[in-house]
Amino acid sequence: MNLTISKLRRKWSDTAVKYRLHAPKQLSGEHKTLIRNFGALSILQGLNMILPLITLPYVLRIFGTEKYGVIVLANSLLAYFQSFADFSFNITATRDVAVHRHSNRALSLIYSRVLSVKSVLVLFSFLLFLPLVLFVPQFADNKMVFLLAFPALAGYALFPEWFFQGMEEMKFITILSACIKIFFTICIFVFIHRQEDFFLYPMFNALGYIGAGLYAQYLLHSKYGLHFQFIGFRKIRQVLRSNFNIFINQFLPNLYNNSTTFLLGILTGNAAVGVYGAAKSLIEAANTGLNILSRVFFPFLNRNSGAFDKFRKLILAAGIVLCAGICALSVPIARIFHLKGSNAVWMLCIMAASIVFMAMYYCYGTNYFIVKREDKLVMKNTVLASVTGFVMAFPLIMLFSGVGAAVNLAVARGLMGIGLWWKYKKERK
Repeated sequence: MNLTISKLRRKWSDTAVKYRLHAPKQLSGEHKTLIRNFGALSILQGLNMILPLITLPYVLRIFGTEKYGVIVLANSLLAYFQSFADFSFNITATRDVAVHRHSNRALSLIYSRVLSVKSVLVLFSFLLFLPLVLFVPQFADNKMVFLLAFPALAGYALFPEWFFQGMEEMKFITILSACIKIFFTICIFVFIHRQEDFFLYPMFNALGYIGAGLYAQYLLHSKYGLHFQFIGFRKIRQVLRSNFNIFINQFLPNLYNNSTTFLLGILTGNAAVGVYGAAKSLIEAANTGLNILSRVFFPFLNRNSGAFDKFRKLILAAGIVLCAGICALSVPIARIFHLKGSNAVWMLCIMAASIVFMAMYYCYGTNYFIVKREDKLVMKNTVLASVTGFVMAFPLIMLFSGVGAAVNLAVARGLMGIGLWWKYKKERK
């Protein structure tokens, strides 16, 4: 009897072991978080791609390319101050939150540090922005559009995307960003019906950002129990010094990115800026998909650097697919979005190449060298690409107008992406 029971026990044990060996593996908590965050930000990317398909043809038809060019010019000017006010916190603060996510005291210190610095930088930005708009003729002619665009900077500074990204709670970014975009889209169709209404466009955009920023601040206090305390000007100087390398890396691309738009407007007029800005907005919608992958994996790779190879294959493949898709559909895209002119299709295809280069930058820059704290290496590469793009912009735009601007964008981003890939290959060898 005892022998029979012993045999049954052994048989049951062997069966259980066999079942465990062949049973499907359960997803770990971190993999579930990655999938959940990717799903949330994919919804946001869907909105980023669908809503321009709805609004951009309508806006171009109502405003015309010249008036739309004024809006593009205002957004380009604001982008300088947006990068300045952010001061690389989307990288450094995200990295700090990812490391200290389980300490409420540490999170409150990070929150106070970021909000203190951003408040001072937004105020300083306004003191620079106002005289530019009032006394530069290119801006003064449409100063109402520029002044109504500026409050969006305050809303952007209040929106703690860096915190939600570091906590890997991308659903909040998705929900609040979706509210901004849906509110903006509804306002366009309800209130904008004539060319004279074009000043309402930046106003509605600013209202959306301010509303989302204020509600996000409420979440930080009520849900996460964070408390703000101004850190003082001495500590603000210390934070600015410690973030300077990555700030330069994040800010300098404006030399080729926004400066190309500015020079195009000054040298060729607002109509050319309108066509270029509309085409570029489609390219940036595709780049947003790559940015989503980068943002989802950045906190994860800070803790699990061994997963980089899988991330590398994923983001580079995504960049190639997006580039090929836009090139293949460039003719119907130009027709749908009222991109008039014989060069519109060429501009789309040339700028589409920059999608692959941005995939390389997100891969080897943000999620490899910056994760390894090699901030200076990335900064030097960005300085070289940005200065080259800034210098090349003058002759390319003077000779080839919008096509030259598209070439300049692609070449500058190519220098950024390929430069970091080359450094990665040398390090691996």
